[in-house]
Amino acid sequence: MIDTDLTEGPISGHFRRLAIPAAVGMLFSTLYNVVDTFYAGYFGTQAQAGLTIGFQAFFILVAIGFGLSSAMSALVGNAKGRKDAADARHLAAQGIGLGVMATLVMVAIGVFAGPKLIAVVSEPGGYRDAGLGYFSWLIFALPGFIMGPTANGILQARGDTRSLQRAMVVAFFVNVGLNPLLMFGIPGVIGGMGFNGIALATIISQSGVAIYILWQVFGRSMMQDLKWSEFAPVPAKYAEIIAQAFPSAFALLVTFSSGFIIQFALKDHGEAALAAYGIAMRVEQLFLLPALGIAISLVPIAAQNFGAGQSERVREAFHRCWMLGVTGTLLAFPFLWFGGALAARVFSDDAEVIRVTALFLKVEAVILPLYVVLFAINSLLQALRNAVWTMWLGIYRQWIGMALFIWLFAYVFDGGMTGVRLGIAAAVGTGLLLGIWVGVRVARTQIGGLGKPPFMAKG
Repeated sequence: MIDTDLTEGPISGHFRRLAIPAAVGMLFSTLYNVVDTFYAGYFGTQAQAGLTIGFQAFFILVAIGFGLSSAMSALVGNAKGRKDAADARHLAAQGIGLGVMATLVMVAIGVFAGPKLIAVVSEPGGYRDAGLGYFSWLIFALPGFIMGPTANGILQARGDTRSLQRAMVVAFFVNVGLNPLLMFGIPGVIGGMGFNGIALATIISQSGVAIYILWQVFGRSMMQDLKWSEFAPVPAKYAEIIAQAFPSAFALLVTFSSGFIIQFALKDHGEAALAAYGIAMRVEQLFLLPALGIAISLVPIAAQNFGAGQSERVREAFHRCWMLGVTGTLLAFPFLWFGGALAARVFSDDAEVIRVTALFLKVEAVILPLYVVLFAINSLLQALRNAVWTMWLGIYRQWIGMALFIWLFAYVFDGGMTGVRLGIAAAVGTGLLLGIWVGVRVARTQIGGLGKPPFMAKG
């Protein structure tokens, strides 16, 4: 399998080669979640609300997988930029070993802490029971959700985003077939599991994704001389990976856990509000996909060029990333603003769920471009090995800002659900301002500043 050298050739061409497969892979990942929400609708609003709170608790546990993915993409990418194949291989082996340890720890935490998290954001009743049942099954999907992203970070560092794309396309269609089969069974042959069949379908399909991605990693040319001894934990390497992975994982943990702040504020408004929030998030993800694909691609492009000492190419990549992403989200504005109710009807026929979903999507239509610039800044910070700032930015935006502004608008000003939506927007807006300030300061010390986009300067 051929690796891609991102330190040569047009930056725009690298974005096309990396971002399109990444966006397609994420499209099918999002559609995967949309399918789960759709099938949960067969069991009513309580099941959809249970899916929302159960999945939120689960994703807190898999944040470490995405942190390791970011670390592998940046560190292995830097090593490739330096043309140090031995260090890249050793980092990959150490990252995989660390991923196995992290999986075991997260399974233990999930067993004991998951139900308590769900209890905090829900009221006793049918939707809490649905969320607890769904979560207890989903714990068995943790190996796939942690090892898959960890291995994929290694592939991204080598310029490969197509492997995950292929895996997610297959996983989507497997999930489409398994969901109804496991939920309803085959009459007269095998009984169905009901709502929890959705979780088992996820376990099977995501485990398959992880196995395929790991197989692709071990097929890379850089791994051909790999020795078992390279998997033995090396404290210095573990420290290097954790220093990069922990801030990214914690930032994502903060992002996921912020959903609990929103769900806590919404629980007084009933299960319809919680179901609407879950639906709105899945619809929003569909329209963020192109920007997310571009932001994901920025990490290996910037990391390789940073490792090679080509600061101008790093700056160019950053500017292309946020400009392309913002353009895409602006094009999505009319669909989210005017088509929210139509999108909600795909998942629910509950009039209140449809109404609240449409209102949530109007807010998302406005703040989507802000998310894109934040994603670009976070990717740049990861590539420059300053991921710790992504953690602090996340803490402000997703915890401090979210809690403060929701409390202010929803409770102090008695804005109800409107206050919750305004609080989300205010947290994102002020978080972006802080992110720009941090990005400029880090870039000034690492690559001589951000400056004017080089591709614009060339005319």
